[in-house]
Amino acid sequence: MVFMIGCGGKKIQRDGPGKSIIPEIPDDAVPKPEARSKYGNGRDLGNGPQYEVLEKTYTVMENSFDYQESGVASWYGSKFHGNLTSNREIYDMYKMTAAHKTLPLPTYVHVRNLRNNKTITVRVNDRGPFVTNRIIDLSYAAAMKLDMVNDGTSLVEVTAINFDKPTKKTLPPVATTQISPNQIYVQVGAFKELKNAERRLSELLNYRFNKAFIHEEFINTETLYRVRIGPIINVAQYDLLIKSLEAFGIKDKYLITD
Repeated sequence: MVFMIGCGGKKIQRDGPGKSIIPEIPDDAVPKPEARSKYGNGRDLGNGPQYEVLEKTYTVMENSFDYQESGVASWYGSKFHGNLTSNREIYDMYKMTAAHKTLPLPTYVHVRNLRNNKTITVRVNDRGPFVTNRIIDLSYAAAMKLDMVNDGTSLVEVTAINFDKPTKKTLPPVATTQISPNQIYVQVGAFKELKNAERRLSELLNYRFNKAFIHEEFINTETLYRVRIGPIINVAQYDLLIKSLEAFGIKDKYLITD
């Protein structure tokens, strides 16, 4: 099935805010239970609901339980303002919405900017971004609130909000001026035995990943040896690192923070 690309899917390069200044900074989206959209969630082809964009097939998640992912966020604005989203709503660049490749539509998520710890809540109602190393495409207003409009992209953490599954009670957010930015790393392995971690580290150093190191973490009575590279300073450095790791055949890699 060839899927209609929504606003986020068409965006390949950075978009502009348009001629008008944002009327006012909107409040975050207010999470509420919603039925799954009739449009934008693919069609069941035997392996779950799927859709195809640019000759690549994506499978929509059955639900968003326990979904949390760190990676790169981008944003889209005036080029698609007033166009249909993937679930056939009208895209409004001044509302707190987002595009995601595989989360059910709609889904509410928290998005945290890992560079400044600012956090927002948005409603995912579109598909995209269909660009390498991008996990979410934010509306212009959402990007404004995360302070990432000028940069165009940012390293973020995305966490789904669920209504049908008990979640841990969260504390009120602390003012961002009181929090130091996180240290950001790419993890390329977690091992129970030190010798296996040392083998991976040696491999990385041979490939000239000079910022690779082993981080020990104590969990209950066991020690876990995590092999990491970093800290990561910005999106450009992250993109280059991911490309280099893939060139050497290293597929298991995750963006993490401390």
